[in-house]
Amino acid sequence: MATEPRWSDKLPSDEMEKCHTAFDGGLGDVTGARLAAEEFLRAVARSSPPTAPEHWDDILLVVNELAANAVQYAPGPFELTMRRTFDGVHVTVHDTSTTPPAPRPFHPSRGGGGIGWHLIHTLCTQVSVVERDGGKDVHVFLPW
Repeated sequence: MATEPRWSDKLPSDEMEKCHTAFDGGLGDVTGARLAAEEFLRAVARSSPPTAPEHWDDILLVVNELAANAVQYAPGPFELTMRRTFDGVHVTVHDTSTTPPAPRPFHPSRGGGGIGWHLIHTLCTQVSVVERDGGKDVHVFLPW
């Protein structure tokens, strides 16, 4: 009598939730990226709710900032990839600029931005930028 194996050929990382969305790079795509992130987080939360309520909002804020930076500083399309890790969420934004992000002075009384990259570094447990053909990937890890 033949029996099926009792193990899975999938690695644990293959079973994790993942999403990938491509955008043209228009202003409305910042909202599109945030909506894609919300949909992903809803799917993740069904099987694994966040350990703290603020993790949900932190992830959405970081996705919003990364998408806004891609639209503002990199011409053309960008891609958003999110995947659940054992202890959090890994977010990658690929854009068409090879220039790495850099902090800018933040002057609250004058407006004009400058806080996004600081927020990303404050909210994320890891941040890295990898240059690759045709642009760069910004990788961030956040707790869930």
